Amino acid sequence: MDINTVAVFGASGKIGRHVVPLMVELGLEVRALVHRTPVETEGVESVSGSITDPEVCREVVSGADAVVQLATTKEDPDTFFDVSVRGTLNVLEACRGMEIEQFFLMGGDAAFGIWFYPQPIPIDENHRLMAYPGYYAFSKVIEEVMVEQYHIQYGIPYSIQRCSWIFEKDDLLDHFSLLENLDPEEEGHGFGEVDDDILALAEAGEERVAVQVDESGRPYHRHIVHIDDVVQAFGKILGNPGAIGESFNIAGPAPFDYRAAGDYLAEATGVPTVDIACPGYHSFEIDINKARSMLGYEPRNDIFRMIDRALEYREHAN
Repeated sequence: MDINTVAVFGASGKIGRHVVPLMVELGLEVRALVHRTPVETEGVESVSGSITDPEVCREVVSGADAVVQLATTKEDPDTFFDVSVRGTLNVLEACRGMEIEQFFLMGGDAAFGIWFYPQPIPIDENHRLMAYPGYYAFSKVIEEVMVEQYHIQYGIPYSIQRCSWIFEKDDLLDHFSLLENLDPEEEGHGFGEVDDDILALAEAGEERVAVQVDESGRPYHRHIVHIDDVVQAFGKILGNPGAIGESFNIAGPAPFDYRAAGDYLAEATGVPTVDIACPGYHSFEIDINKARSMLGYEPRNDIFRMIDRALEYREHAN
C-alpha cells in the first residue's frame, strides 16, 4: 500500500506513545491531534484541538493516506460518549469522500465480554460482540460497529486490531499485589468481596501475591498482552493490503493460570501467595490463530517473561 502520511488520534496515550515512534522510524509522516498531552516523538506534526470537534478532525485527516484511531476513555460517564463514540464518528465522517487507503481502529477484547460471561471455547474473531457492564466495553462495541458500517455504506477500508488487556513497565506486579489491587468498589478490577482474613492482611500492610480463584478454589486463567507484542502487531497491520476489511485478535502466546503465575512471582520475590475468591467470573482464552496465519504475528511475551521484565523494570526504576 502507498502510505506516506498518517493521521493519528490518541497519539500521546498508552499505545500511541509506542506506535508513533514506530511510524516515524518507518519513514512515515505523522500528523497527530493534540488535546492536552503533547506528543513527545520528534518529527511529528501536531494539530491542537479535540476529537469532539468535526472541523479539527477534518484538518487532521486532510491529505492523509491512513488514519489511526487510538483515542478512547475508560469508565468516565462524562467523557466516554464524546471521545469514544462521537469522536470515532467524527473521524469516520472526516474520511468520507477522501482517498483513505486504511482506517485503523484499535479495539479491545472488552467487546467480547471476556471473563464476565461464560466462554466455553477460545474467543475468535467471529465471536458475538457482547459488552460487559460499564461504559468502556460498550464504547468498544459501538466503535467496531460504526467502522464496519462505514465500510459498508461508504467504502472506507478499515482494519481492526482487537487487543487484550495491555501491560507495560511494572503494572503487572500491581495486578498481582494484594495491597495495590484490593478494591471492592470496582467490579472486575480488584477482587470484589473478600473475607475478613484478607481484609486484616491489607489493613496490617501485609503484602501477598494474589491468586484469583473461583468459588471452588480453582485458579482462573485469562489472556493478556505485553505492549511490545501490541506494537509488533500494529506494524504488521498498518499498510498491509491483506488486513483491509479484517479484524485481528491480539494477545499473548497463551492464557496464563493465576496459580502458576502467582507461584512464579512468589518464588522470585519471597512474597507469599494468598488465594482470593472472585466468584461469578469466567476463565477465557483469546484465539490468535488468524493473526498468526495472516499477519505472521508471533507474540514473544508469555506471563513468565512479562513477570521477569516487570521485576527488572521495578528494580532499575528504584
